[in-house]
Amino acid sequence: MDEVPGSLGTTASFSLRMGQTMFSSASLLFMSFGVEFYSYTAFCYLVTIMGLVIPWSFTLALVDGYSILLKCPIRQPGILLIIVVGDWVLSTLTLAAASSTASVVDLLLNTHGSFCPPKLCSRYRISAIMAFLSWFLSLASSLFNLWLLPSL
Repeated sequence: MDEVPGSLGTTASFSLRMGQTMFSSASLLFMSFGVEFYSYTAFCYLVTIMGLVIPWSFTLALVDGYSILLKCPIRQPGILLIIVVGDWVLSTLTLAAASSTASVVDLLLNTHGSFCPPKLCSRYRISAIMAFLSWFLSLASSLFNLWLLPSL
């Protein structure tokens, strides 16, 4: 069985998971700086999804770190299938949250600042960018694990 570079239990997977955790945390942090984010459903949706992605990614980063320390990657098909499905679901939800947040920020900025002060909207924009980066790493991680799944 060939070793897939970003599959569960490798250093690349650990790096991807830590990146997901950091970008998701940054997205949540920048969104939470603005107290007015409760006024928009898309922003609340982003906060909810990032609240799910952070513990998921951090837990899997801990699993990766433990596997690296023991030099024993997890290769059980049932566990890997659950992780692949969880990654795909959270990846899709993250993309939806990032896209909806970016759309609302763009709409708010195109109303000539009457609904959103520029400083606050720039924080929301940074939050959307961080969510897109988190999605990209999540997609890469889930593709690597999906690639490994048939070989088990």
